[in-house]
Amino acid sequence: MVYEERYTDQELAKIIEQAMFYMCACPAQVAENLRKLRSLYRYQASCVLDADNDPVVHQIIAESTILAHETLQSCLDKIIALEKWDRATLTMPEGLRKRQIQELSKD
Repeated sequence: MVYEERYTDQELAKIIEQAMFYMCACPAQVAENLRKLRSLYRYQASCVLDADNDPVVHQIIAESTILAHETLQSCLDKIIALEKWDRATLTMPEGLRKRQIQELSKD
């Protein structure tokens, strides 16, 4: 099972920033959970190396984390494509930004 990061930590931060600024929290939620899974995976990688730990336990956690990470990365890929974000800059599309601003104006 291969662990792959299709988005850098900086790209996830940019998605969160864009989504939160324009009050479109769903992409930010996915990106934030990807960051948490990465933290869990990295922690498990260090636990496996500790001779006092049972490596099988931490390998199971790491493998499950890899699966969840892959699922959420695919989810984020689909969200970005469906909402037509600019994949190169990870900028929310103008139309979606305007819609969020219009929703705020209603209040």
